[in-house]
Amino acid sequence: MRISLIPRTRWGRIRMIAIAAFLPLLFLVIWLFTVKMPGPPFAGPLPPLTPNQELIRAGLQRHVRALAHDIGVRSDQTYSNVLRASAYIERRLQDLGYKVESQEFAAGNRSYRNIEATLGGVPGRAHEVVVLGAHYDTAEGAPGADDNASGVAGVLELARIFAQEPQARTVRFVFFPNEEPPSFPTADMGSRHYASAARERNDQIVAMLSIESIGYYDTEKGSQRYPFPLNLAYPNVGDFIGFVSNLSSRALLHRAIAAFRAHATMPTQGAAAPSWVPGVWWSDHWSFWRVGYPAIMITDTAPYRYPFYHTPQDTPDKLDYDRMARVVHGLTHVVRALAN
Repeated sequence: MRISLIPRTRWGRIRMIAIAAFLPLLFLVIWLFTVKMPGPPFAGPLPPLTPNQELIRAGLQRHVRALAHDIGVRSDQTYSNVLRASAYIERRLQDLGYKVESQEFAAGNRSYRNIEATLGGVPGRAHEVVVLGAHYDTAEGAPGADDNASGVAGVLELARIFAQEPQARTVRFVFFPNEEPPSFPTADMGSRHYASAARERNDQIVAMLSIESIGYYDTEKGSQRYPFPLNLAYPNVGDFIGFVSNLSSRALLHRAIAAFRAHATMPTQGAAAPSWVPGVWWSDHWSFWRVGYPAIMITDTAPYRYPFYHTPQDTPDKLDYDRMARVVHGLTHVVRALAN
């Protein structure tokens, strides 16, 4: 039996022609709005770390070990460790000279707190706020080196770098509990409480950067996966840091990745995708989207790359601290661009 793929009717042929014409246009639109990013990404061999990057590396490794090794699992089932982690973060910020404030809230029958340190801006601009945030809890049973001691360490290092370098806009360094299940994506999330309170106060948050799992990289082909339809447009090597936003925060994403690419010695990929794409909204930036603030996620893509995601094997020895240092150093330029 012969099967023909050619439509037998005139209208069938018209439909096929229309589909054939529409698909390239669809891919062009996806490329223009989702994939195309300003500035060329870094490519080629990575140069040696600079002295400043070496200092960042040492700080990152120290913080990750303290959180993921010395403290360990930081979940609902190990509530005392959540408290230990919050105390560690508070002490480090105080050591840097910051006045630390807490936003306490109840979840279930327990008390949790968001931790905030503020770098004040200049008169006339200080009411405009850039938020750098990371969650300090973990999935149940996971020490959480990559997810998300790496993000906490990154924000702590940024707080250290900017402690004596005020910007035009106010910069807030914020650490959230309850990002992981079962709190995600409920009203028990620390970032939900923080973003909602900021909106009620009418805080003028002009940018929020969620630093989410930034420590794992793999240069082997096939090491990187994506949800559909992003898998049609991006490389399959997990050697880059990702910048992710929804369509509403696309302008912020472009500004951030352009500043990073202009200075950083680290490959990047960017995606401004609809919120329904799996993974795009999976962190604390989502809480800010909900109340209308522009926000992006900086990430190694976590479950789409990291084989130890949400497992007991998510330990400090799995992370690439050299590349982490390049990422954090690159983010200093992003902060300066957004806060000035």
